[in-house]
Amino acid sequence: MDITKIALERRQFTLLLLAILFFAGIQAYQNIPRAQDPGFIIRAAQVITYFPGASPERVEELVSEKLVEKIRQMPELDYVSSENKTGVSIIIVNIRETFTNMRPIWDSLRRKVEEAKRNLPEDASTPIVNDEFGDVFGSVYGITGDGYSYAEIKEIADSVRDQLLLLDDVAKVDILGAQEERIYVEYTPSRLNEIGISPKQLANALSSRNIINPGGEIYTRYETISLEPSGNFESINDLRSTLIAIPGSTELISLKDIAHVYRGYVDPSKNMMRLSGERAIGLAIAMRHGGNVVDLGRLVEGKMKALGASYPIGIDFHKVTMESDVVNKTVSDFIGNLVQAVVIVTLVMLVFLGLRTGIIVAMLIPVTIASAFFMMSIFDIGLDQISLAALMISLGLLVDNAIVMAESIMVKISNGEDRKIAALNAANELKIPLLTSSLTTSAAFLPIYLAESAIGEYTAPLFKVVTITLLCSLIIALTLIPLLCMLFVKIKQESTDKKNKSFFGVLTRLYMSFLNAVLRQRVLSIVVVLLVFVIAIKALAWVPKIFFPPKTDPIFTVELEFPLGTPLTYTEERVKTIENYLANNMIPTSKEEDGIKNWASFIGNGGVRFVLTHSPKPSSSNYAFLLVNTTKGGDTVDDIIARLDDYLFDEVSDGQYTIKKLENGTAIKHPVGVRLTGDNAEQLFIIADEIKQKIATLHGTINIQDDWGLSQKKVRIDIDPQRAQRAGVTHSDVATALQTAFSGITLTEFRENDTIIPVVMRSQHAGERNYDAAGTIGVLNNQGVSVPISQLVDPKLVFQTAKIFTRNGAKTVAISADLLPGVTATEINAELVPWLKERMNAWPPGYHWELGGEAESSGKANESIADKLPLAAFVICLLLMAQFNCIRRTVIILMTIPLALIGVSFGLLGANSYFGFMTMLGVISLAGIVINNAIVLLDKINQEHDESHHDWQQSVLNACQSRLRPILLTTFTTVLGLIPLWLGGGPMWEPMAITIIFGLLVSTVLTLMVIPLLFSLIFNVRYDR
Repeated sequence: MDITKIALERRQFTLLLLAILFFAGIQAYQNIPRAQDPGFIIRAAQVITYFPGASPERVEELVSEKLVEKIRQMPELDYVSSENKTGVSIIIVNIRETFTNMRPIWDSLRRKVEEAKRNLPEDASTPIVNDEFGDVFGSVYGITGDGYSYAEIKEIADSVRDQLLLLDDVAKVDILGAQEERIYVEYTPSRLNEIGISPKQLANALSSRNIINPGGEIYTRYETISLEPSGNFESINDLRSTLIAIPGSTELISLKDIAHVYRGYVDPSKNMMRLSGERAIGLAIAMRHGGNVVDLGRLVEGKMKALGASYPIGIDFHKVTMESDVVNKTVSDFIGNLVQAVVIVTLVMLVFLGLRTGIIVAMLIPVTIASAFFMMSIFDIGLDQISLAALMISLGLLVDNAIVMAESIMVKISNGEDRKIAALNAANELKIPLLTSSLTTSAAFLPIYLAESAIGEYTAPLFKVVTITLLCSLIIALTLIPLLCMLFVKIKQESTDKKNKSFFGVLTRLYMSFLNAVLRQRVLSIVVVLLVFVIAIKALAWVPKIFFPPKTDPIFTVELEFPLGTPLTYTEERVKTIENYLANNMIPTSKEEDGIKNWASFIGNGGVRFVLTHSPKPSSSNYAFLLVNTTKGGDTVDDIIARLDDYLFDEVSDGQYTIKKLENGTAIKHPVGVRLTGDNAEQLFIIADEIKQKIATLHGTINIQDDWGLSQKKVRIDIDPQRAQRAGVTHSDVATALQTAFSGITLTEFRENDTIIPVVMRSQHAGERNYDAAGTIGVLNNQGVSVPISQLVDPKLVFQTAKIFTRNGAKTVAISADLLPGVTATEINAELVPWLKERMNAWPPGYHWELGGEAESSGKANESIADKLPLAAFVICLLLMAQFNCIRRTVIILMTIPLALIGVSFGLLGANSYFGFMTMLGVISLAGIVINNAIVLLDKINQEHDESHHDWQQSVLNACQSRLRPILLTTFTTVLGLIPLWLGGGPMWEPMAITIIFGLLVSTVLTLMVIPLLFSLIFNVRYDR
């Protein structure tokens, strides 16, 4: 089917169809889902198991090992790691990045955990599988109440949560900083001793009184009747009125006469939330899959404003994070850059092609972009910084099709052909070369799309959008451009003298003179090009290497970690001190100043995953996470971080802190990382300390640490069996007495509607006792006599490993470091890796290391793309062979691709930029553009020889002269179109833009020189005669 012929013969239908497509694209743009980043699948799940009172060693041996053994049987597994702390096992299950459908995998994980549960100790809880670990809560609000109790604020938070769940696109709402409720039964040891009942006897009496199990069923001839025994607690008064039998007596006594029963919250708190220095409760809102971030943000913000107005003065709702705000700004900035690029490219067309031709070519831009938006909506591609950057990259390429088509039509019309015939002939000549060049350019992006990794998912829209845009451009170049040229192009016959004096006339003469000189000195020219290429490759070593730069958003995070075992109250005190510094030194006093807007402090945990790259840390009393919002991003955030870092360096001398901006791409906790694996924990620490000392000597490293932490205090209670037996006390009696005296024991559960509240029994002074008080605790023996525990046990203060980490079942210590500004992980690893390889020879057998941090993440990402490069190369070669049916011509095109690195190297050095993952994508993009130019030039050489019947010498010269202006215009439009991305795209997009701009500038010169040079050498076309 000849679409050009149809377009020319049915012009009104064609224009109407394109107009409909244009307005459909505008409508699609309004409705396309928006996001800051395209996102990727979190292929990780948690398995959490509680084993109260067990040491990290026992948790690892009796819980984690059993679970890991079963989990490792999963064929989809990448690796499994475990964190073993006192009383809890936290296992992270990581799935290989080749898998995308996670639901059956998590079902398989649950089955494996269920199998392993049979081998766990009786005192261990049922393992909890959390496969919603990757849910993102893009909107976070805080509720404060001046003059209101915690219970009142919590009640309001529950009500607001119920209202938010009614909104469209809301998947779930989590409450943050809420304290778990408890019903406490507090006794005084003296009162129990007085009536002769032990804590264990009281616990057994209460546990057996609260019946929640069914009584079975009675089967009659006609019906089945269920039995429901009474006895479960219907209210707290039921619990208070429980009758307790006094041992050795028939007398009964009410629980309220021997213990204080009341409803309260976990004491001490497990976690809490503060908002700009005030105690708060947070609401985190997650969007359902397929929802619209912007629409959800608008609904949530409107609902929160309406609810805020309905509550009395003192109750305030504060916005902590709102993903829709960031998305709107990101999309708005990129659309602004895109509009600037379109304006620049249009002006270039008007200046160099003249008013009529310039307008015709420029018409392709809005129609193509609108068509791309329409196709993006069909293929469910959202608007984010990746897809919008792809549009900007495509801008110069899509104009190339129009320029080449318009130029060819104008030349044919000027040679006397009828306009319609000229348009048809030009389209028939160019449709295959343009299709080939568009497909080869798209094929260059193919490894990005096919990469089986999270970073491949993240950058996949580049391939999709570039391919859609180029194909839309090709179709419009074959329909709209010939139609408009046939209708509106007028050829003004210019004198030869005027042509020669024009800009392109002068440039053409200089180029042809230079080209003739190069072709006469072919060997020398090749040597010079190769020499420059070698120098450029060597110069790349001087370019800093950074995987992904941080975001420039007006937000940053602070993590505080004190020695394991630090109580939450102490962590809270330290956070309050830091909050006072923020409030007194960083809150702007006027609108003209920049500083901190507000902050949220999560004490005892890492909050929620408010962005995809934040992985919240599990509950830990020694940890705090601060989320800080600033008035501006970029330099303002850098300045605040520098000032805060100076303060924390002195303030947090007994702990560790990390200040970070949000990350682009995938999450990397620390840029420098080394994992050390072995069997013996003591030997691991010896080697780990050695590695940490080495890292400390490397310039630019800070916050050097390992994940096991410092040793933790533990009181070991050695019970003397003989003394205990003589006193009439069992080991269980001692354990119960200690537990109720210090922390309390859970007896049963109290059910209130759909809420389950644990009932905890403890001594009245539980939580207030210290190590010295342990000896004063009494244990009631089998005769009702209180025996001081000091007569039965020998308490010893010892130190134990705070945490034990394993990876695939082997003990593993992760050593990490942060870096000073201006220092890269590549520079540190360049010194560290040779040292590690040498020192490993001195380690005992069975101990080995591997790099983590940025090196591991970038290695995986680059490898996933490199694995698909051969396929892309095969597709490109196949397309080139289909176009030229000649191996030698295909080789010529492929040989020009590496030469673009000359411009990349000198461009990055000259612009003081870096080489990262996006730079590599820029190189891949550049390869497609270089191939594009080479195809157009070689195809013209063939045309000159086969159709115009010139000899090869003249065919090469004529083709170079003919294609000079289209190639240069394509280069100018692409380069100028990317300048807004360079100057306004931020650190993430700057190196990619620089790569394409400078690489294209140099490769264009080389294409116009090296293609004819290589052609003359390979086809033995001589110019020295």
